[in-house]
Amino acid sequence: MELDGRVSLVTGASRGIGKAIALKLAELGSRVAVNYVAIEESNKADADGVVESIARLGGEAMAVEADVRDSGAVKAMVDEVGDRWGKIDILVNNAGVNRDTLLLRMSDEAWDDVMGTNLRGAFLCTKFAVRYMMRQEWGRVISISSVVGRVGNAGQSNYAASKGGIIAFTKSVAREMGSRNVTVNAVAPGFIVTEMTDKLPPETRENMQSMIPLQRLGRPEDVAELVGFLAGDKAGYITGQVITIDGGAFP
Repeated sequence: MELDGRVSLVTGASRGIGKAIALKLAELGSRVAVNYVAIEESNKADADGVVESIARLGGEAMAVEADVRDSGAVKAMVDEVGDRWGKIDILVNNAGVNRDTLLLRMSDEAWDDVMGTNLRGAFLCTKFAVRYMMRQEWGRVISISSVVGRVGNAGQSNYAASKGGIIAFTKSVAREMGSRNVTVNAVAPGFIVTEMTDKLPPETRENMQSMIPLQRLGRPEDVAELVGFLAGDKAGYITGQVITIDGGAFP
């Protein structure tokens, strides 16, 4: 129970990678705030399901609704978590969307939606959460980037820009927070099994898998294990880093 007594806030935690991270942090002993956005009716039910799963593990969790693009909503979410548990030790910026299309077909809205959720969301959540961490002189900020933010990808210029921005943001904030014993790192997953990959044609999945030396797509739990390590005391001398987890596809 390495994270016993810690409080974590995980954005976009109702499903996929975020859900796996929330469950892992709870397994390690942290109390977990499960963030979701009420765009789809199912999101609240999914978030409540994660909270229930954590309760069955013997942990403590709460669901908190907020659109991470909205400064007021993010502040209210952080205050709600702080009011209930008195602090925030660990922030995982996981909330993200994609609106893939070629640049010449990309609308202003497709660009703004992706940058708003993926990059502005990480900025706002970090800005408000680190205030708790600085006061207590201990904290972990872990943002989910992507290998696409390192190498780019056709049809994903907005997504790649947002994930590359997270990398630059991470390195900068790490320099600001180091003197307060707050580490700031990014995780860059490769091809991970999610609802999005489940919808791909079999031949596309096979092509993706053929690029990976380990010969399989990653699982959300693979990413969660890395986040769990970065959240603990054993990672206390790691900051400003971008750790790729892609089975060796993009060395």
